[in-house]
Amino acid sequence: MTRSILALLLAATSFTSSAQTIYKCTDAGGGTLISNSKVNKNCVAVAGGSDSSTSAPKARSGAAATPTPSSFPRVQEDTQKARDTDRKRILEQEMAGEQRSLDQAKKELAGQEAIRSGDEGNPQRMQDRLQPYKDRVAQHERNLQAIQKELNKLR
Repeated sequence: MTRSILALLLAATSFTSSAQTIYKCTDAGGGTLISNSKVNKNCVAVAGGSDSSTSAPKARSGAAATPTPSSFPRVQEDTQKARDTDRKRILEQEMAGEQRSLDQAKKELAGQEAIRSGDEGNPQRMQDRLQPYKDRVAQHERNLQAIQKELNKLR
């Protein structure tokens, strides 16, 4: 029934002289409403004139579409190189510190694995006791990967 009404409306709009847009709207209850104006955000243009919102948006060419304004502050090349050098040095220091933390966390995990405090008969209890140490090792490994990724991004 709604298809026949929609087809009739589409046919009727082709004979009209005005260039109005026809919207198919869906309400909260799932009902369909055909209107010449948007009733809610769930409206879709199904027929319309030259001002229809169904036309495809114009493609933007990225950086050329939003050029940097001439009044935008610029950083001198030597200043930027100094900043990049400082950033690299800081990341390398962080990496060295994180590597030390990872080594320490691995030692603590190995020490806990060596301790047998009556957990041999209960593997779940042993797993629960070791899990925080394993989590700490995994966190330091992820941190090292993230720092290495940042270092690889540098020029």
